[in-house]
Amino acid sequence: MDAMDRKILAELQLDGRLTVTELAARVQLSVSPCHRRLRDLEREGAIRGYRAVVDPAALGLTFEALVFATLRWEDPDTVTAFEEAVAAVPHVLQAQRLFGEPDYLLRVATTDLTAFQQLYDQQLARLPGVQRLTSTLVMKHVVDDRPLPE
Repeated sequence: MDAMDRKILAELQLDGRLTVTELAARVQLSVSPCHRRLRDLEREGAIRGYRAVVDPAALGLTFEALVFATLRWEDPDTVTAFEEAVAAVPHVLQAQRLFGEPDYLLRVATTDLTAFQQLYDQQLARLPGVQRLTSTLVMKHVVDDRPLPE
């Protein structure tokens, strides 16, 4: 990946709806080479996809919590079962496996505290292999959905 590919990625992170012509103009490249580079970046997996970034509040998801999960055992079967089960919970927006304790960090969005409590009791606490869950509430997003640095 060279400097031009990085420029293309930087521009697309700011506006994924750019046409190839607009993108080419922004990175000061002619349309055909820009299009070729764009397709190469997609094919190589540097660009994983395109999507709209939706405000959670527009969907009534105004309550957010970070949930730390510690597993009883970290054998491959428990890890696989936990990860498959957590991936099936729609209100889990992100799930990250961590080194050390806790084992996982989950970012969860719901409509309110009552909905979070129900999700916690009925789904999160029942995930395979869970020994302990600890939660903290998100007060404010200071940096959110920032483009990756070049």
